[in-house]
Amino acid sequence: MHEVAHDLVGCVIRHGGAAGRIVEVESYHQEEPACHAYAGLTPRTATLFGPPGNAYVYRSYGIHALLNAVAEPEGVGAAALIRALEPVEGVDVMRARRGVHPLDALCSGPGKLTEALGIGLELNGATLTGDGPIAVFPGLGHRPVEVVRGTRIGITKATDLPWRFCDRDSPCVSRPWPAVMRDARASVARSGRGPRPAPA
Repeated sequence: MHEVAHDLVGCVIRHGGAAGRIVEVESYHQEEPACHAYAGLTPRTATLFGPPGNAYVYRSYGIHALLNAVAEPEGVGAAALIRALEPVEGVDVMRARRGVHPLDALCSGPGKLTEALGIGLELNGATLTGDGPIAVFPGLGHRPVEVVRGTRIGITKATDLPWRFCDRDSPCVSRPWPAVMRDARASVARSGRGPRPAPA
């Protein structure tokens, strides 16, 4: 599960005429209470216990669809929540869907990125391995990634687990950034060099 989350950082995901490079992922497992699978096998969580490599898409707070990759063998409830992207294709399409212009704000959160990509609940259970409407593939040709870890955000349970994986150098990671990213930005600021700009 953690290996899947780590390795997704730097991959590219494409749907609906747009694509983004994954820069933030969180792990969730049935043994900890922040995971939906903690409640056991239910109609809502059935996809989580299904084959790895499928999409688990659910509604958050009755508003946003959130995208996860099922990340353990069938029968084990675990997934990697895709939390943020750097836009790489179809930026105008993303802006039209989101009504937002700044690149680093288009997909800097799990609900933002699904809106930008046009991903809804109807894609729950779709494969992410190449034969479905959502394509995830290696980010070949993009800059190298240095992955850093932190504690998960946006939850109220199991908040101490360091199961958040981020591209250290991406301005598109959702806020608050992990401490190691904040420290790196502070060091850059003290040195007089500006931070890396958002992708064009």
